Amino acid sequence: MTRVRHALTQVPVLVRGLNVIRRSGLVPVTRPDQALLSLVRLRQLGPIAGAARIAAGRDSTAVGLVDERGPLTYAELDTRSNALARVFANHGLGPDSVIALLARDHRGAVLTMIAASKLGARLLLMNTGFARPQFVDVARREGVSAVVHDQEFTRLVDAIDVPTFLSWADEPGTGRTLEELVDGVDDGRLPNPRRPGGLVLLTSGTTGTPKGAPRQVRSPLAIAQFLDRVPLRVGEATMLAAPLFHGTGLSQFLLSFGLGSTVVMRRRFDPEETLRAIQDNRVTALVVVPTMLRRILDLGPEVLARYDTSSLRIVFTAGSALPPELGNRATEAFGEVVHNLYGSTEVAVATVATPQDWREAPGTVGRPPVGCTVALYDDQDRRITVPNVVARVFVGSVLAFEGYTDGRHKDVLDGLLATGDLGHLDERGLLFIDGRDDDMIVSGGENVFPGEIENLLLEHEAVAEAAVTGVPDEEFGQRLKAHVVLRQGASLDVEGVREHVRANLARYKVPREVVFVEELPRNATGKLLRERLP
Repeated sequence: MTRVRHALTQVPVLVRGLNVIRRSGLVPVTRPDQALLSLVRLRQLGPIAGAARIAAGRDSTAVGLVDERGPLTYAELDTRSNALARVFANHGLGPDSVIALLARDHRGAVLTMIAASKLGARLLLMNTGFARPQFVDVARREGVSAVVHDQEFTRLVDAIDVPTFLSWADEPGTGRTLEELVDGVDDGRLPNPRRPGGLVLLTSGTTGTPKGAPRQVRSPLAIAQFLDRVPLRVGEATMLAAPLFHGTGLSQFLLSFGLGSTVVMRRRFDPEETLRAIQDNRVTALVVVPTMLRRILDLGPEVLARYDTSSLRIVFTAGSALPPELGNRATEAFGEVVHNLYGSTEVAVATVATPQDWREAPGTVGRPPVGCTVALYDDQDRRITVPNVVARVFVGSVLAFEGYTDGRHKDVLDGLLATGDLGHLDERGLLFIDGRDDDMIVSGGENVFPGEIENLLLEHEAVAEAAVTGVPDEEFGQRLKAHVVLRQGASLDVEGVREHVRANLARYKVPREVVFVEELPRNATGKLLRERLP
């Protein structure tokens, strides 16, 4: 009976999800045969290779990818990845292999992702910011069979003894790249693998060696979790500034491929080059982490005005907290297009704030989309249902992982997965994230969340970046220390920082120490590394 009741509760979710997918244009109402064929392709080849083949079959001239070397159609991606899969197979790689990808965003990385899926191999997405010891630890733990890498990462790759393939060469004569390897190789279709190749994302590793979080998309309705509150449509263009190895970039890459849209990418993020790419490709969706968005806006009104960004309908941001000040600046520059996603490597999607949500409550991460559940629990595992009470955030989603590759798992309550964050709901049901549960500072018996003070400091016209930490104090247990980066040409002293906080927040939230620094330590996706602050 329990299973029957659960199945009945899922019917409205299923209906709503199907309606979301229909609205996106992904399933033509007049061609149910195409819809059925698409489902078959996705089950046979997975979300990357399957989407490429579906798009190629729909329109052989449709452009799937644009990088520094120009465009590639979906048909070219499909055939070239067939050839690359054969190259991999000739080197002994197959369904039981783990192929590590250590590359920036370009055609070689995308072809590797598609080819691995066609072989049924597991693809491990490596962080391009890894140091050599991290790379070696992760490669050994995950049982890597081969590495596909850019030339700049050769020193890291040489630390392990497995076959390697060069995905991008900065200098000629350094070895045969993937494009050279597939030249002349049979690019006809391969037999379908027993099962599509899986993906392994890595956590950011801010608290130790990055953990592997396998991702397997089993339900075609999973795409509705993004489309429900982010109005992407078939056949548009997405500028992918966030890196592919990160959940933000990967999710939107998969989604854009699924919609048969053009994905525009560059090997390295450059704020002005991003604006140029938006203009030249009539990009409708920009995918960034907040640090990237700040660098674009910091170019200033004169530079922004040089480029036509009127095609943008969506600025999609995720990966770290979007401060109210930054989201408001983006809205002023691009219009009401900001969509702020909250999720994690483990849970994937939790909530999305639409432009309307942001207008009503700047700083919110919004509401759960179809198929997602968010609940708050206190330290005694009791569910919190009243507004404005800070508690632990738990999420349920069909995209959630099933445990780390080392056998560990996140805490689970009522079938929901812990995110490790603390948050609260307002009277409208909008979610706000107050910070990581291990970032909370207890000073003089008061609980202080760094994010609240940091967001306030960012509202000061002289402040470019800010981070607040707790340091040991004999009297208060911990005292607040603010690390401040000033805008170019601006001036502000210690007392000015303290007075700005004192005028807007409770006295116990005023930093007792203030230091001015040139920059804040961040990882490759712009996430603040608090443990590296002095």
